[in-house]
Amino acid sequence: MSQATRSACKVNTTCPYCGVGCGVTATMADGVLSAVEGDRDHPANFGRLCVKGSALHETLGHHDRLTTPWVDGQAVDWNVALTTLAERLQATRAAYGAESVAAYLSGQLLTEDYYVANKLFKGFLGTPHLDTNSRLCMASAVAAYKRSLGADAVPCNYEDLEEAELVVLVGSNLAWNHPVLYQRLKVAKTRNPLMRVVVIDPRVTDSCEIADLYLGIAPGSDAVLFNGLLAWMAENNKLDQLYLDRHTESFDEALLAASHHDINDVAAMCDIDPERLETFYYWFASQLHVVTLYSQGVNQSTSGTDKCNAIINCHLAGGKIGLPGAGPFSITGQPNAMGGREVGGLANQLAAHMDYHTSGALDRVTHFWATETLTPELPQAPGYKAIELFDAVERGEIKALWIMATNPAVSLPDAVRVRRALEKCPLVIVSECASHTDLLAYADIILPATGWSEKDGTVTNSERRISRQRGLLPAPGQARHDWWIICETAKRLGFHEAFDYTHPHEIFDEHARLSGFENDGESKRLFDISGLVGLGREGYDALAPIQWPVTCSAPHGTARLFEDGEFATHNGRAKFIAVTPRLPEQRLSDAYPLRLNTGRIRDQWHTMTRTARAPRLMNHRYEPFIELHPNDAANYGIGDQQLAVLSAPSGAYRGRVRISNAQRRGEVFIPMHWSDAFSKSARSGAMLKAITDPISGQPEAKHGAVALAPLKTAWEATLLIAQPLEDNSQQEAPPWCKSDYWARVPMQGCQRWQLADAKPVHNWLALLAKWLPDEASLWCEDSGNGRLRAAAIVQGKLRWWLMVGPPRELPGLAWLEARFNETTISDKHRRRLLAGGEYGAADTGPVVCSCHQVGQAAIVNAIRAGDTSVEALGARLACGTQCGSCLPELKSLIEEERSHARAKQASYTEVA
Repeated sequence: MSQATRSACKVNTTCPYCGVGCGVTATMADGVLSAVEGDRDHPANFGRLCVKGSALHETLGHHDRLTTPWVDGQAVDWNVALTTLAERLQATRAAYGAESVAAYLSGQLLTEDYYVANKLFKGFLGTPHLDTNSRLCMASAVAAYKRSLGADAVPCNYEDLEEAELVVLVGSNLAWNHPVLYQRLKVAKTRNPLMRVVVIDPRVTDSCEIADLYLGIAPGSDAVLFNGLLAWMAENNKLDQLYLDRHTESFDEALLAASHHDINDVAAMCDIDPERLETFYYWFASQLHVVTLYSQGVNQSTSGTDKCNAIINCHLAGGKIGLPGAGPFSITGQPNAMGGREVGGLANQLAAHMDYHTSGALDRVTHFWATETLTPELPQAPGYKAIELFDAVERGEIKALWIMATNPAVSLPDAVRVRRALEKCPLVIVSECASHTDLLAYADIILPATGWSEKDGTVTNSERRISRQRGLLPAPGQARHDWWIICETAKRLGFHEAFDYTHPHEIFDEHARLSGFENDGESKRLFDISGLVGLGREGYDALAPIQWPVTCSAPHGTARLFEDGEFATHNGRAKFIAVTPRLPEQRLSDAYPLRLNTGRIRDQWHTMTRTARAPRLMNHRYEPFIELHPNDAANYGIGDQQLAVLSAPSGAYRGRVRISNAQRRGEVFIPMHWSDAFSKSARSGAMLKAITDPISGQPEAKHGAVALAPLKTAWEATLLIAQPLEDNSQQEAPPWCKSDYWARVPMQGCQRWQLADAKPVHNWLALLAKWLPDEASLWCEDSGNGRLRAAAIVQGKLRWWLMVGPPRELPGLAWLEARFNETTISDKHRRRLLAGGEYGAADTGPVVCSCHQVGQAAIVNAIRAGDTSVEALGARLACGTQCGSCLPELKSLIEEERSHARAKQASYTEVA
């Protein structure tokens, strides 16, 4: 489609965030992507978008983008970069062998990018060491499906959540991490009052808003819980014996392993009430149409595979699979984690869902990829999984590592060791679109890649649905598509014939042909999209969302798997797995007595390279935080909103305390998003040991062991500073980053810095003169209380604004943000600068509704004025009327105000 054709039109594409895979309709006008909305016809979301998806157009632009290749710190053209890359890869292979070369990929890549990367590294470079960051989120679920069902095949679809009689959420804060699915489930529950929802999670999350039953289990006890369920079903004659006899095997072994404890023992081990536990068991066993939806809270464990299999066991035992509204449903973290697995993106895979141990797979893939002049030399055994891969880099075994679209310097556990390994590696190649990621400091060769709205290809979501992610905008500068970069490198390595693609539709066609190649008889594989072979460019561009398998017998796709009870195992029977529950490997101790949980927050994504480009997404949780129970806060002498530090054997984390009854005692939660680009010491990966599940290789990211202490501070300050006119991503950090604590918060037209330090400042104006090029124009100081407000105006423009004092003393910053975007500060506004707002203006408080930027104080005032329902609040303030992500928080605020009102009334009655 030409750029002219795209002008003044709407184009359908796919969201690049979570595994829901929402359809997005982008409005293009004169070559600019001016707005986005949910695609009303896309079966994943039917027009819904979360706040991140609805802000996609706000994340675009060329600032902070890589636009030029770099080699050894020098900007070069593509020919020099690719030639140098090919020469160094070839020299490494010649000197140290094929297995000295490795790649680490990402669920942010499109399927076509993934396909050619896997083909190059495993097929023609001959190294098995290609893995992906999907190892961090989905590997345990994949291993469990394969052990039990015979294939990496999610049996359910999203409609099953709406058709179920019981939906069980395990280790999944669906409301924050997959908001559109949560909204679909919420609507379904409203339409079907008989539907029940059970939430199983150590934390009381926003997903509990629709829960009929909440089980706040002890971290790591999931396998105990589901083993107990299996035993209870057997004891109470709730098994589907006919299904067991016809379609499964090894049930007796699994039941024996699950029958060591009665329900009271299970309740004690899970730290939950026995009656509530038995209620869950009864509900599960009594309903046929049950969906258990599970995510990272189950997967990210040293026994994650067993936990997933314990869930699958219960579904098989009751025949609750292959039916509408029934099945074990693992929900994917990234937009194309499944697409990457389809093409062999994991180190233990070949391609097209073929494994090294699959009979004839090596010969089959070799034959398929062979050309007239080239025959691939595939490795004979699986390669290193993610953690093992970086261990091998540190040992010096891996000499060349190509990292694409991910930031292991932040996201991997024991990140200090990962950084040490990267420093030692002779050749680090990074394909990236952002110019300020932590990883770039370790790269010898940097390759500027395209991002969302520029990339063109396909992705596969959590329900096996393939969708087009269409290219809408031209790439900035010299940025190029990942598939192009890989193929151009391959050509320079001498593999021209095997990588002579001109468009991603050709790659997709080859991928589809491989999925159907010799896919019959004893070598029959479930993943098969041969029905999409021969689309051509026009058909590929017009491809509508479709669920695999897509074959001659299922040309319109397959909504649900295993409906006939025939599984992808050697004998067609699902296999029960005997599960022996194991405690987390990271044990608590006197030195590290608190259990650490990590995870996502509502408005952010991964390491914020995209979401932080939309300032309104930073307002809900604007700095790193530590969430803990009130009793723990009291024990450690820490108040709400005070700065604190967590320490672990491998690192430290600094953040602002949020006291919450949603936390269990003895446990803390921190977000996974902050990197060195946004804070001084807030990388969650630095707090975790690199311990993995022995089957899946997935790290234990939910069960750290940490100590807590207040962060000693003599002062805190908030600095707002105007955006520089030029890109400063390659410049040194500003001087205030030497403070003991800092967090950077992008705003519209300025940057906000939260600062703190233990060393007193005796002359703030003198310090500001060293920090900033512009002298203070206005200031007001209360030296007795250690308070200062100051601002600099240069040629009528506001250059910076400072408040010394804790953030709770800040005015609402929207007024100040607007001043940074003014060409000239008026006399009226100048007089109010130090106050930070108009006279008498109310502070709206921290943002709750990111879509409409509605603050907590405004919401509370509306509730007190009589708007005591989310509908009334929406009518008055518009909060909760767009994506719906804030609705649970709105309900919590309503309930809090009701509780305050009841307490106040009780006190009046007592006095009377």
